[in-house]
Amino acid sequence: MKSVMVLKTEISTTTVEEVSNFLVNSKTKTVAICNANTLVRSYQSSKIQEKINSFDIKAPDGFPVAKASKILYKNNQKRVDGYKVFHETIKNGLNSNLSHYFFGSSEKIVSKMIKKLEEEYSGINIVGYKCPPIMTYEELCEKEFVDNMINQNIDIIWVSLGFPKQEEFIFMLKEKYNIYSNIVGVGAVFEWVAGTKIKAPEWIANIGFEWIFRLFQEPKRLFRRYLIDNFLFIIYFIKQYISK
Repeated sequence: MKSVMVLKTEISTTTVEEVSNFLVNSKTKTVAICNANTLVRSYQSSKIQEKINSFDIKAPDGFPVAKASKILYKNNQKRVDGYKVFHETIKNGLNSNLSHYFFGSSEKIVSKMIKKLEEEYSGINIVGYKCPPIMTYEELCEKEFVDNMINQNIDIIWVSLGFPKQEEFIFMLKEKYNIYSNIVGVGAVFEWVAGTKIKAPEWIANIGFEWIFRLFQEPKRLFRRYLIDNFLFIIYFIKQYISK
């Protein structure tokens, strides 16, 4: 899949539909859902940058990322929303009995999410899930946590551990084991699907203000990400734009 360099991350030029079709029809692939925070942390850390850039798809999930790609390369890039990718892939995989496994989050959230998915998508093939304790990504890659998941030849493993832990976990998992599955890091998608957190309306997200909506819900956790990293994203973008 083609990509362009935004800050120091190779962002895929793609659509929700293309990513969904890629996941339904491919195997052993990895997908990172990238927002401004992803690109700022990747800009600041060569280790994170290397891991993110190794993924097969780096989807421009956040409005700033898609907008930056469009301005820099005049490619008319639109947001590739992780929430939409999740739903579109499940819907598109029903006819082929695509199998799904969920890793991360909490028992309460995942149970609610599965119930809603089964109500919305009759016949969805959910193989299982794992809600591990809070640990480092290295610890989570131990066999006691992933053995059941990697030995079932699941089509797609959806990972919700938050950035950058979920991307580091996925990277190490692929390095450590031979895995047939596609693996996607989806951040807060489990909570949005479960209804334990409210996703911003589409019109708010499409004008770049989804971050305000989320900040009101989790000010302590997201303060740095949105008020500091969003500012840094603008600075780094201006630097790239001037140099380009």
